[in-house]
Amino acid sequence: MAHHAGLQIAGQPLPSLGMGSWRLGQGRYSEQQEISALHRGLELGLRVIDTAEMYGDGKSETLIGKAIEDRREQTYLVSKVYPWNATQSQLETSLDSSLNRLRTDHLDLYLLHWQSGNDLQEVVTLMETMKQKGKINAWGVSNFDLSAMQSLVEVEGGERCAVNQVFYNLAGRGIEYDLAPWCADQDIAMMAYCPLGGAGSHLLELDDVNTLAAKYQVTPAALLLAWVIRQNKILAIPESGNIQHVEDNARALQLEISEQDCAQLTRYYPAPQTAEPLEIR
Repeated sequence: MAHHAGLQIAGQPLPSLGMGSWRLGQGRYSEQQEISALHRGLELGLRVIDTAEMYGDGKSETLIGKAIEDRREQTYLVSKVYPWNATQSQLETSLDSSLNRLRTDHLDLYLLHWQSGNDLQEVVTLMETMKQKGKINAWGVSNFDLSAMQSLVEVEGGERCAVNQVFYNLAGRGIEYDLAPWCADQDIAMMAYCPLGGAGSHLLELDDVNTLAAKYQVTPAALLLAWVIRQNKILAIPESGNIQHVEDNARALQLEISEQDCAQLTRYYPAPQTAEPLEIR
């Protein structure tokens, strides 16, 4: 029995763990290895696959398209649009290109990758139009801090934002102070990218992490993921092109870390006591 009930995005119940793809399709592993890893994740119920037109200039989407072509209905598919493409003249063209690479006629969720001076009313109107056309089921944003989110919900239709995808992990807890509680109040789900710390992070090597992982008989990655999704309000999307890693990560869904062990895990990484600028990778 999974301890993590998961969460809902725009009324769709989903598990708290999905799969990211920032470096997929770019030669780190063989294409077949990466496709097999995605298939294994889907078998294990990690239905959310997250990508973006930016990742590998479309190579990530192309690889995922091959992987899910015959299992689209098992997949909750997320992609993102560059801010400079999120315009009246360009958004639908970008979306169609993503759909083409992903070999599908619709996305489950489409995100504005970050805010770069976009006219938020224009973005919301375009996203709602894509929903009406059946090209996306829901829309959201990524890398929006609290003030950007507050501006977003003030424009007409802005409250229909389903998700804010942000950088979040044991060493990067800034969102816990104000952004995460605010999103929860607004019924906007959060997705955590770099849940293991991202490039250059040493979280996987920490003594406390390794000691506790051994105690729970999981990998350090699974322990860190279980910590990120501990509150059922966040969906973590670790990246992996490796079947073994996907299997290890999936164990986080069954893992409940005791309060005492959580306290040990966070002793060098306390919860924020004041507002912090949003970290973006």
